[in-house]
Amino acid sequence: MALRIVANRPDPALLGLPWSTPLEEWTEHVVPLPRGLSRHVVRIIRLGGNTYAVKETQEPIAFREYRLLRDLQRMGLPTVVAQGVVTGRVDEHGEELPAALLTQHLQFSLPYRSLFAHGMTADNLPSLVDAMVVLLVRLHLADFYWGDVSLSNVLFRRDAGGFAAYLVDAETGELKSSLSDRLREHDLTIATENVFAELLDLQASNSLDQEVQALDLVEMLRERYDALWAELTAEEEFASHEMWRLEQRVERLNDLGFDVDELDIVTDWDGEKIRIQPKVVELGHHRRELQALTGLNVEDAQARRMLNDIAAFTAHFDLGREDRSLVAARWLNQTYEPILAMIPAEARGKLEPAEIFHEILVHRWYLSERAGHAVDLLDAARDYIETVLMQKPDEVVTADDDE
Repeated sequence: MALRIVANRPDPALLGLPWSTPLEEWTEHVVPLPRGLSRHVVRIIRLGGNTYAVKETQEPIAFREYRLLRDLQRMGLPTVVAQGVVTGRVDEHGEELPAALLTQHLQFSLPYRSLFAHGMTADNLPSLVDAMVVLLVRLHLADFYWGDVSLSNVLFRRDAGGFAAYLVDAETGELKSSLSDRLREHDLTIATENVFAELLDLQASNSLDQEVQALDLVEMLRERYDALWAELTAEEEFASHEMWRLEQRVERLNDLGFDVDELDIVTDWDGEKIRIQPKVVELGHHRRELQALTGLNVEDAQARRMLNDIAAFTAHFDLGREDRSLVAARWLNQTYEPILAMIPAEARGKLEPAEIFHEILVHRWYLSERAGHAVDLLDAARDYIETVLMQKPDEVVTADDDE
């Protein structure tokens, strides 16, 4: 049987991998990055400057998931990037081996178990729940039915003190022409059941405080999902003299990070009452705004924090009359880049640059509060690097806690 590789922008080095060996026996190129729990054999490999996750599965399933992940990526949804499918594998005795699905490793991402191994506490669980909620709502807005919502099928990246969630397993998923409320509710039920079981499992392994009420957290997941879904999609009715409420609704959606593509506005026969329903296009309002101003590509909450710092920079130097893009370029050259240049090489794998910048801003606030006056940002950065950053675990390459 001939080996076949179907790949998006194929890496020639893939041909040299030991495809005739079962994945669980691979040792060459395997790197100790953390993996989540999976029903399949999964290995993380590095080829040159590229890092991939390789998963053994059945050929039809591999191709289906590959194409679905590519569709989700084209739609701008937060998923791992599908790299390719390898079929036609046989071992040295001519016996068939499973097909393999390759995805690009998501830099600075961690499965939920590794987050707890890296010192995450119960206080961070609401942020984790919020990240799951935002991910699920975004997928549902795109008419995607997941079918297996769980913490294990998500990778988390730090985002200005919170988290951003990325879908990592789409094996049971399906893009619908229109996602029904019944399927949305089914996905939400699966999410609460799986997350409840995963939290209990963390407690059983002493990775999570026994005092944490898993049931309260899954109820929070459902409540926050319903609240966000309603904010993004619900109809709102108001009197004609309250048109300010229309602008207020759009501002609330922007504050959540969502852009509004269009508003469906209906008035009654005498124009006394107005009913609106927004059509939300995508999360990333702040991310796109920052990227347009500076070229930086970061998570949305990180972007919001940076935009706030640019606004403070503008006020401090009285640049309100200057072109905003020029002010942003000045901020980049005088604030952001000098701070990143202070980070020693051995500490650059601990957190993403944007997350380090966010933590320095938080650290400066605490130092200023303690000192009773504003602490210089560069001084705060030096203190943060010495006393906080150097003590953090490395989140780019770390021991595999999930073997």
